[in-house]
Amino acid sequence: MAVKIENQYQGKLPRNTLTIVERALGSVPREHLRGIERLRLVSVITEPRARMAAKGSDLPGLYHPRQGNQGAWFEIALTPLTSANKPFHKRIIPRLSFKGNLSAVIFSLVAQHYHLTLRHSVKRGSVEPAVRAYVEKQLKAWNESQHKIRAKLFKPLQPTLERWSRSLAKRAAAEKKKKG
Repeated sequence: MAVKIENQYQGKLPRNTLTIVERALGSVPREHLRGIERLRLVSVITEPRARMAAKGSDLPGLYHPRQGNQGAWFEIALTPLTSANKPFHKRIIPRLSFKGNLSAVIFSLVAQHYHLTLRHSVKRGSVEPAVRAYVEKQLKAWNESQHKIRAKLFKPLQPTLERWSRSLAKRAAAEKKKKG
């Protein structure tokens, strides 16, 4: 059964939003979406418990687990992703990175569902690292499928770039440790 996409966003959706959502959900293995009934696009998440847990910040996505006979579903807030209520100069970067950010939110919600309901070997304390690893893996595969020519061009350079990033991260950690 396909995931039903509900649009409850007030205003005009950013360009190709529904296409991005469908492609992101299509790139995830079907068995990871088992039990998900719908994905709801809203302006802002209004769940009071989630707002308290996030300490007032704008949540881009929320996973609603299965409760009774109601199936699990996702809620995605588009205002935090587009920064629609901010000045123009602060909206440029979020608009340019909207496609990737929306896909990352979808993958994180799928990962939460997968690790909390379908994957029973993950303990409660280790869910967050497992979700991060899942999102990173899915984003890498999704990015390669979206940008085939660029992926083929940079594939030989990727190990060198990853090595550089690891050495820079080590150097930054050592610098941070040295400062205090």
